[in-house]
Amino acid sequence: MTRTAPPKVSFKAQMRVAREEAIIQSVNRLLAEKGFEAMTVDEVAADVGIAKASLYKHFTSKEDLAAAAMVAVMQRAQDFLDGLPVQAAPMEQLRAVVRWTMGLKLAGEMPSLPSQNSRLRSALMGNKAYMDGLMDVSDRLGAWIEAAQAQGSLNPKLPPVAVLYTLYARACDPVLEFLKMGDLYRDDEVIELVMGTCFDGLNAR
Repeated sequence: MTRTAPPKVSFKAQMRVAREEAIIQSVNRLLAEKGFEAMTVDEVAADVGIAKASLYKHFTSKEDLAAAAMVAVMQRAQDFLDGLPVQAAPMEQLRAVVRWTMGLKLAGEMPSLPSQNSRLRSALMGNKAYMDGLMDVSDRLGAWIEAAQAQGSLNPKLPPVAVLYTLYARACDPVLEFLKMGDLYRDDEVIELVMGTCFDGLNAR
């Protein structure tokens, strides 16, 4: 059987994709640095090195820009989960995910989560790609949480949803920056310190 060669992507289309990727990377970094409310479209255009009018040919609003960046982060999270060893214990899976998200946060690659009344939150709620990704990630983490509770490695008295949101919160934990600012610890040491307080608590053992 003769295989049909995939259609060639035009140079113009390749350049468009490359520019959109550059825009999303810029938005992602600015969201991590400043948050959605403080970020401006002018800043994004200047950071990418294009005119604002050109930017609007790719994304029609500030909300669209931020939503595209959040979708990219969610896809990155799904790819990370796909790469985890399936034979690992549920608790180890959860630890790996939290360690990874905190690493992104310290590297300035994790956008700040939108506040309750943010326009971005409304845009994300209506974004199918983002919501599908969020549900997929939440379902997988939720399954690991319930399995870890059944095995006795997580407190079974805690509602799984409370554990899930606690783990999500580590992706925007200000403690990471506070510890990093003191220049007393390397990034990997900061992560392990916060991992300890998250999973082991503060009680003396």
